[in-house]
Amino acid sequence: MFTQHRLAWIGLLLAYYVLLLAIEALPFIGSIAAPLVKPVLSVGFLAGAWTQERGGRPAVSMIFRGFGANLRALLPLGLVFVAGISLALAATSLIDGGLLLDLMYGAPSAEDDPAAAARQWQHVLAMPRVHLAMLFGGLCALPTLMALWWAPALVVFQDARLATALRTSLRAALANWRAAARYAVAIFVFGIIVPSLVTTMLALLVPPPLNATIAALVVLPYVAFFIATLHISDYVRYRDVFHFEEPQQEPK
Repeated sequence: MFTQHRLAWIGLLLAYYVLLLAIEALPFIGSIAAPLVKPVLSVGFLAGAWTQERGGRPAVSMIFRGFGANLRALLPLGLVFVAGISLALAATSLIDGGLLLDLMYGAPSAEDDPAAAARQWQHVLAMPRVHLAMLFGGLCALPTLMALWWAPALVVFQDARLATALRTSLRAALANWRAAARYAVAIFVFGIIVPSLVTTMLALLVPPPLNATIAALVVLPYVAFFIATLHISDYVRYRDVFHFEEPQQEPK
């Protein structure tokens, strides 16, 4: 689906992140409003995929489709995400005594030395108990991520209420845990391993500062294509799980 309308999907992706950055920049309310609006703006990708599957073309204007949907259920999804991830991060202190939290949210030193800060990061992240804390935090975040996996699509396409959407998404993710695990591994490989390998190879083969320029020219388009495809997959996954009995329509 991305291959057939690359520019349209990239335009939709840019509109999504530009709007998020603009909202986050708002004084006083930006940090609160951005998580609330994220699920609403993500509806634009669902609308684009739904439209393309039926012979249409994704458009940048679809980024606002969520504001005409069930806002009463969409807006609180952002709060659920923030609350769930915050609890998962707080849970890491049970393993490492708060080292990871201090590293992420601790007050900057008076000296404000970037080199010292980098050494502090390296020192803390090298600790085995911090590794265990990160793993534990990831496991604690899984229920939130699974509950939100298909919740926006359920709200938009099936007019589900907030609690119903979260509960149904969680049950569906647990029922399809094998496919979900393979999907998560694929995201890790294509979203983290591949870009890291490319940048590492360029750093070894090409002298600086040319290697950084080439890496940006190669990796940034790849990451944009990958993220756009990832958003499209939200619709495809919803379609496969909740409407598997319907014949798949070939995108035009």
